[in-house]
Amino acid sequence: MKKLLVVEDDKFLRDLITRKLRDVGYDVVEAIDGEEGLVKAQEENPDLILPGMDGFEVLSKLKEDPKTSQIKVIILSNLGQREDIERGLRLGAEDFLVKAHFTPAEIIEKIRNLVGE
Repeated sequence: MKKLLVVEDDKFLRDLITRKLRDVGYDVVEAIDGEEGLVKAQEENPDLILPGMDGFEVLSKLKEDPKTSQIKVIILSNLGQREDIERGLRLGAEDFLVKAHFTPAEIIEKIRNLVGE
């Protein structure tokens, strides 16, 4: 079973994403902010991380650390400017999804394309 780490400060959104991912068979670990997300990434060694609000900072730190640099990352953000998307991809994210533009089903499809199951 593939393990995913959801880093999201909005409890409603975190619960929604987590529930949907568990419903389709993923093992999901949650973190409420970037700091906790970095600790959980070290401890849990997930197959994919979905950082929310502070995704750029989390992504930078993950990619700098040899222990976590190979973990795939899809940024889920409210930021949708071209510069934000390019920055996320340049920092090493596999994909950048603007929350308002994607349904949970579409997010799950993107995840499946990257890690399977």
